[in-house]
Amino acid sequence: MSWGTELWDQFDNLEKHTQWGIDTLEKCIKFVKERTEIELSYAKQLRNLSKKYQPKKNSKEEEEYKYTSCKAFISTLNEMNDYAGQHEVISENMASQIIVDLARYVQELKQERKSNFHDGRKAQQHIETCWKQLESSKRRFERDCKEADRAQQYFEKMDADINVTKADVEKARQQAQIRHQMAEDSKADYSSILQKFNHEQHEYYHTHIPNIFQKIQEMEERRIVRIGESMKTYAEVDRQVIPIIGKCLDGIVKAAESIDQKNDSQLVIEAYKSGFEPPGDIEFEDYTQPMKRTVSDNSLSNSRGEGKPDLKFGGKSKGKLWPFIKKNKSPKQQKEPLSHRFNEFMTSKPKIHCFRSLKRGGATPEDFSNLPPEQRRKKLQQKVDELSKEIQKEMDQRDAITKMKDVYLKNPQMGDPASLDHKLAEVSQNIEKLRLETQKFEAWLAEVEGRLPARSEQMRRQSGLYDSQNPPTVNNCAQDRESPDGSYTEEQSQESEVKVLATDFDDEFDDEEPLPAIGTCKALYTFEGQNEGTISVVEGETLYVIEEDKGDGWTRIRRNEDEEGYVPTSYVEVCLDKNAKGAKTYI
Repeated sequence: MSWGTELWDQFDNLEKHTQWGIDTLEKCIKFVKERTEIELSYAKQLRNLSKKYQPKKNSKEEEEYKYTSCKAFISTLNEMNDYAGQHEVISENMASQIIVDLARYVQELKQERKSNFHDGRKAQQHIETCWKQLESSKRRFERDCKEADRAQQYFEKMDADINVTKADVEKARQQAQIRHQMAEDSKADYSSILQKFNHEQHEYYHTHIPNIFQKIQEMEERRIVRIGESMKTYAEVDRQVIPIIGKCLDGIVKAAESIDQKNDSQLVIEAYKSGFEPPGDIEFEDYTQPMKRTVSDNSLSNSRGEGKPDLKFGGKSKGKLWPFIKKNKSPKQQKEPLSHRFNEFMTSKPKIHCFRSLKRGGATPEDFSNLPPEQRRKKLQQKVDELSKEIQKEMDQRDAITKMKDVYLKNPQMGDPASLDHKLAEVSQNIEKLRLETQKFEAWLAEVEGRLPARSEQMRRQSGLYDSQNPPTVNNCAQDRESPDGSYTEEQSQESEVKVLATDFDDEFDDEEPLPAIGTCKALYTFEGQNEGTISVVEGETLYVIEEDKGDGWTRIRRNEDEEGYVPTSYVEVCLDKNAKGAKTYI
């Protein structure tokens, strides 16, 4: 099956068909291009959607995402973000592997098609030229034959006429011969041109056109194959991202399976538990016996002295009705029947200044006294942990400055040691402030947890040392406040901060365990450690390495449990234990 033999006379139709093929290829390119735009738009919308529902940093919404269901939702958003990335990959791969490739191929195809049809037109014009030459020689041969025939007839007529002179007859005879010779020449020329045309026509229809049409056929078949390959690539680009998309979907399923309803319920308890005890039983009041009623009323006011388990408001009894009811401090106020007190409780809202101040946007007390006991304990513990981290950070900075100062003292060309004194004093001052702050919050925490009794006058005096330097935050919630068991009811003036002696806090750091030895070292030279933090060594002495050189030229060593310090790294030969924690291997 060949276009050259089967379609030898369909030059124009083949030209139209090949142009249609190129248009089809360009249509495929346009389709894939629009698909890439859709993928990019879809990926962008997915990313924006994921970003829209991400919790904002440092907001209340971010705190709500501690629940497993919310964490699963965050994981779903992250997976959708990755899912969007795969659609971007689809767009990029289709653009690079299909659109760019096909666009370049279309240009090549157009050029090849143009060249092939140019050759076909050239061959067509050549055969048409040969045909015109053949027609011209044929007409000339026909004309010469007719002229020769007329000349012959004229000669015969003249020769038969007895009145014509001999000279006229001879002239007619010569003219007939000339015309006859011209006809013979035209015949020969026509025959030659005819043979040439037949040869050219045979070459045209059996060689030139088949070759040209064969090239066009191969070009068209390559175009068809290229379309099929592009369709396969189109599918493979999608198929390549299916495993990753599957992982994204598996991640969403895994996040959904990680939801723990029991854990979320426990988090709700931890978030909102107040620590108050529920109200106790209400004593029955018998109104049929006036005397007994009076005794019952008196028992409410005198139960502390008589030791009866009667219900009291503002006392320390476990049968307390509600933690937010104010304590009756007026001894002259007339006692109301219990039923009236209960009705008042059921119909009125607790009047707590701290909650009202929160609703008005007032400042939160420094000791979190506006919160229920359990929530207050959590806040205080969180504050203590934050302060401990800040203290450790400042102490690390102080150690670094001290070590740098020692290096400056040993090598003055590296810097002025006095330039670090101001920074060192500032860091030490910050550490002391943080320690005082930590002690204050630890005292509040201990009071909430019941580890410390109510504040004594001595502790108030200690807190005054800190208050003289840092004015306390005004606490509008201190008055009319009462703990769940009624253990403290003092006013704001009695809510001073507690300050524990700094020496007690320092003792906690003095009890730190010594650093473990990570290797040994041998003194190559004698070193006289005259500065604070250094240690003297003698040449040839073997000691323990507890902290290797961190780039400052000093190694920390230990002679015994009480003697340790820094020596220049160049003065010792270090041999680290490979199994020791934190040790590096030197080759």
